[in-house]
Amino acid sequence: MVMKHNFLAFFIILTGVLLCNAQVEEQELDSVAEKLIIIAGDSLVQNSIALEEAYVFGKLKFSSYDDKLRYYILRRKTQKVYPYAKMAAERLVELNDSLADIKNNRKRKKYTKKVQKFIEEEFSEELKKLTRTEGQILVKLIYRQTGTTAFDLVKDLRNGWRAFWYNTTAKLFSISIKEEFHPDLIEEDYLIEDILQRAFSQGKLERQETVLDYDYDKLYNKWKRTTKIPNN
Repeated sequence: MVMKHNFLAFFIILTGVLLCNAQVEEQELDSVAEKLIIIAGDSLVQNSIALEEAYVFGKLKFSSYDDKLRYYILRRKTQKVYPYAKMAAERLVELNDSLADIKNNRKRKKYTKKVQKFIEEEFSEELKKLTRTEGQILVKLIYRQTGTTAFDLVKDLRNGWRAFWYNTTAKLFSISIKEEFHPDLIEEDYLIEDILQRAFSQGKLERQETVLDYDYDKLYNKWKRTTKIPNN
């Protein structure tokens, strides 16, 4: 069981505009019946403000108690592990940016080990509490946030043999760190995406856009005709 948790603790390492008291006013032009919006601190007069895309969700309905139970268990697990996947994506960007400025191979390896030790000491105890299914969801979400499998992240920053070893160890617990995230093809992945979008809109999770190319509206229209849950 220790090896199971160690692989999760390791690959987590790999893996906007500020509204400063903006005041909005409306002003009428003498000869134009159009109202313009002036944002404090902005020298440009605009007739509209670009808003972030928002989704309107219907009430969840389920065809059976088992479907309802399945969805809520998946929701709990997804919301639990998403922050780790988000952190993995942020750490990966930070690590790559820092390594780009380090030309010496020895110093690059030393820096990578330093970051690894910091992440493991800070988060390993929490990651050890993950169940097998939570670990597998985490692997999928890391792919959602980075566009790279956990296996390849380990391989890129360590070596192929180490990545193979982690994957073989994970298989003993029915976890594959080669797992990808395809909400357009896999029902459970769509449900995970649906859970995330609802949590983002409710402020339960901090939004971090996926690097993958898919449209949630199209996913919803596709899966509402075939999936058993949720039916909005």
